[in-house]
Amino acid sequence: MLTFYFTEVQLSITLITAGFIIWAFWNSFNDPMLGYLSDRTHTRFGRRLPYIMVAIVPLGIIVFLLFTPILPIGVDNQIGNFIYFMIIIIVFEFFYTMFSLNTTSLFPETFISEDERTKANNVRQSFLILGLIIAFVLPGLFIEDYTPDSADASKALGEYQLFGIGAMIIIIIGGLIFAKFTPRERKEFREDYKIAPSFSNSIRMCIKSKSFMWYIPAEIANWFVYGILPTLIPLYAKAVLGMDDALMISLLMGAAFISSVIFITFVWKPVVRKIGNRKAWMISMTSWIITLFPLMFLGPNMEIPAIIVFFFIGLGLSGSFYIIDLVVSDIIDEDEVNTGTRREAGYYGVNAFFLRLAIIIVFLSIGPMFIIADWEVFTLPASAEIQMTLRILIFVYPAIALVIAILAIYKYPLHGEKLKQVKQDVAKIHEEKKSKI
Repeated sequence: MLTFYFTEVQLSITLITAGFIIWAFWNSFNDPMLGYLSDRTHTRFGRRLPYIMVAIVPLGIIVFLLFTPILPIGVDNQIGNFIYFMIIIIVFEFFYTMFSLNTTSLFPETFISEDERTKANNVRQSFLILGLIIAFVLPGLFIEDYTPDSADASKALGEYQLFGIGAMIIIIIGGLIFAKFTPRERKEFREDYKIAPSFSNSIRMCIKSKSFMWYIPAEIANWFVYGILPTLIPLYAKAVLGMDDALMISLLMGAAFISSVIFITFVWKPVVRKIGNRKAWMISMTSWIITLFPLMFLGPNMEIPAIIVFFFIGLGLSGSFYIIDLVVSDIIDEDEVNTGTRREAGYYGVNAFFLRLAIIIVFLSIGPMFIIADWEVFTLPASAEIQMTLRILIFVYPAIALVIAILAIYKYPLHGEKLKQVKQDVAKIHEEKKSKI
């Protein structure tokens, strides 16, 4: 989105940053409210599935509209296209959260034991990474140049919109397949909606969880890195590496996701089983810092080294992908022991609010740095100052975030004997609920 609206629509980085900040304030209400509503819903299809079914088609259509500004592109129409950009990302977020929050909530709610979660997570993360590979490679099949000059702007706009149509089709078809075949809500949780807390109490209970509050800084930091890398890679590839081919640029990040499948299967799955979620996550974030370091030194005519670097970036990336939802599932189990009810959507709603803080931080990091480097409006060729700015943003900022995350997870209390006791207690609760059916 940054690449499209900054280079193609030619919004200033100041307006883009302002739009994402407004969007994040909207999410401070949108995400927890949708989580609260989901936890209190009761239908013959369960709590989660109705929201998933409602969201699928609008979500696909809006992905196309993201790449369809209503006014001609260019600096003369900045305010009108900024207003459209702001509205469309807010509407997108509403339906995306409705879909994502409920699909994610199904994971800890459907797969209860540690063995079930591990097996299900292997399949789930494989499809997640497949989706991310498609997401990064697909644009390059339609778009010749992510950052065209003014003479090619109209052609590029049509290419972006063709990509939007392709993405829309994939989202709607994939979403409908998911809605058809996803596991249904367990019988023992069908009455939990009756004792779900109020909206304010739901937020308060999440924030009172020590495990959740130590997890949150680590999650924000990880999602900051998730956000800033794909946001900057098209600009980094063009301005620093001198790459013009959009498909090659897509393959850079695609290499990280392709390698993630390998690293999840042969590294993180056995490591998590041997040493647990907490220690494995700390190791994965440390490896992520190390593998991001070469991005400070890559330059023109280094396409092959760049692809190799991105391949190994998948080591830390895949560890975070694999472990993060296992950690949240443990926190939700602990909450069930304390409250007697499962509140997946409540937690994921509050969780999503904090995720959006990560996106604010992404754009508050990029915007001022671009302004300092005199790159408020997109131009090429990039000066040495702009190239150094991109190098700092793509390595130094993520490294600082990941160090903060490691320190937070070091203090995370839900591990060892405490986690073992939670697992035993939650198993007893589920057996009691089953016996009452």
